[in-house]
Amino acid sequence: MTAGTALSSGMWVVDEKRLLTAIDLVIPVHNEEKGLEESVRHLDGYLRTLPYSTTITIADNASIDGTWEIAERLATEITRVRAIHLDEKGRGRALKAAWSTSRAEVVGYMDVDLSTDLRALPPLLAPLLSGHSDVAIGSRLARGSRIERGPKRDFLSKGYNLLLRGVLSAEFTDAQCGFKAIRRDVAEKLLPLVEDDSWFFDTELLVLASEAGLRVHEVPVDWVDDPDSRVDIVKTVKEDLAGIRRLLFGLVSGRIDLSGVRPPGPVRSPSLAAQVIRFGAIGVLSTLVYLLLYVLLRTTVGAQAANLVALLVTAVANTAANRRLTFGITVRQGAVKHHVAGLAAFGVGLALTSGSLALLHLAAPTPARAVEIVALVAANAAATLIRFIALRWVMSPRG
Repeated sequence: MTAGTALSSGMWVVDEKRLLTAIDLVIPVHNEEKGLEESVRHLDGYLRTLPYSTTITIADNASIDGTWEIAERLATEITRVRAIHLDEKGRGRALKAAWSTSRAEVVGYMDVDLSTDLRALPPLLAPLLSGHSDVAIGSRLARGSRIERGPKRDFLSKGYNLLLRGVLSAEFTDAQCGFKAIRRDVAEKLLPLVEDDSWFFDTELLVLASEAGLRVHEVPVDWVDDPDSRVDIVKTVKEDLAGIRRLLFGLVSGRIDLSGVRPPGPVRSPSLAAQVIRFGAIGVLSTLVYLLLYVLLRTTVGAQAANLVALLVTAVANTAANRRLTFGITVRQGAVKHHVAGLAAFGVGLALTSGSLALLHLAAPTPARAVEIVALVAANAAATLIRFIALRWVMSPRG
């Protein structure tokens, strides 16, 4: 260990005085002695073309090769570079440490291999510096992006992001792209709530930001896969699934308190009369779509299967429509909890409609299609009342 300053147990920083800049870009590394210097010098050259002051922070987490020695030397040779060392491994841990010790207006990070084309950096930073957005992410799946990677990694990435959209109602398109930035004042509020210290850190940060109603800006990127990537895909998938489960339960149960992160200003709901009218209109439309889907599906599958698919599709759309139109919620804040409540109401509706079909078929094994529809309409009416009560309770603002 050469000259440096101990900030906390197991953490060392080189040249602490260089933290006060507009932008602090972190490169988290673990055993990257091979390509670290080339990437840092390339990034330094690019940053010289930008019109604002920048810092490059090399965050070494528990490297056992020559990575830390290279990082220290670069911090000595290049004015804008600082380096920190942690004794424990984990990308999330490294980013928390680097961002927490920065005083820059905006903090961000990128992968050491610079897979993302640096020309996406100005559009990533601009909305944060202007105050227009709170978080900005590079996306390999947004329209306008260009990517080069193998079919296996492409399939896993798209599948993972579809899972996030389905389970956590995520509206961002790419959780794991190593190209993100956040306003430091926002990071100071969010970081204490992020529990993961490894690869799930990105996803957790984004979901919490969205749930709190913060503004997340996406930038399409040009991205080339690193063939030398040492990420253990199987292990990462298992950790991500565990993280999704933990995050979902934390948000639904209220264990994760986002009150200190949410933007100021009261959330105002329409009057009860307006809610009933709008909910009724959406309910009528949803029922019509449900019946249309049921009739179409019934030509190829059984009654129960057709009911399940038609009800699930319309339930998700119904919750989204009621959030915005009935209860006046125009931000992402609370979307996970709202959709979970909607799915719970879907479960009640499924029980009522499936039960009505089962009783009908027990009484008359081959009822007319019109009789099936009448039974389903009656069951849906009861389910609609339950849905309104459940959604109004969970979506109403509480002081």
